[in-house]
Amino acid sequence: MSTIYSVDARITASVNDTEVTDRVVDAIENVFPGADPTFQHGELVAEIHDLRHFSELLHREEILDTARGVFFDNREGDTFAFDLKKQAAFEGRVNFAVGGPSELGDIHVRVRVTEPSVEEYVDHIAPPTENGTPVDIE
Repeated sequence: MSTIYSVDARITASVNDTEVTDRVVDAIENVFPGADPTFQHGELVAEIHDLRHFSELLHREEILDTARGVFFDNREGDTFAFDLKKQAAFEGRVNFAVGGPSELGDIHVRVRVTEPSVEEYVDHIAPPTENGTPVDIE
């Protein structure tokens, strides 16, 4: 029996005067297909309910341990959050923004997990690894 995941991810990204709005839209959609951002009050806002493609990128780029660290370091109750660099996202890559904000600003993602738990969902999208290989925890 497979687990049913219920998540709401809110994605926001400022659009600076020096940026082309469509490029920021592309950056969001390259990492989160189907996000369909809308422009509201100087920033792009989108909501998605499936992080499957994002998870595939984490696996492909072999950054599962990094992702897990970022997710758990930025966890609060039933949510976790993370920031991504816009340029990498525009190229369809995941590069977590840590420390101070980058020059162009970042893509902010806040994920609220309704079912099952945050830990189980993180295990689903970024499983623990052993010697760099994902470990099946089921």
